[in-house]
Amino acid sequence: MGFVLDDPHLKRASLDYTDLTSVTVHISFDSYTDKFSTRRIFATTSSTANIYTEPKYDWSDSLLFGPEDKGLPKNILNLVPEDQQISIPMYPNNRSLNLSNAVAVVAYEAWRHLKFNENKQQ
Repeated sequence: MGFVLDDPHLKRASLDYTDLTSVTVHISFDSYTDKFSTRRIFATTSSTANIYTEPKYDWSDSLLFGPEDKGLPKNILNLVPEDQQISIPMYPNNRSLNLSNAVAVVAYEAWRHLKFNENKQQ
């Protein structure tokens, strides 16, 4: 099941930030990595000991999140180097963060590493 860019849920999720975004839909993970072959991809997963605060993020890095209920599929996660698989630590037996909170946590950490500067990527 996919989505279209005029989906009301997508519009609601962007709230007042649509003027700050540029959305491109790629037909597949491979088409993305073919187009941006030099970018590092940091994939979120609960199955790594690498904490999201450890990498030194760069403007050209990409952050990859899976569906809230299942996470990233193994066939995609296996394409990302182990040192680029990251997790948000949680207390044992606690529920995980929802997807929007997880994105906010990791994105703001990456932005913090970049000293909250404007995007330098063209």
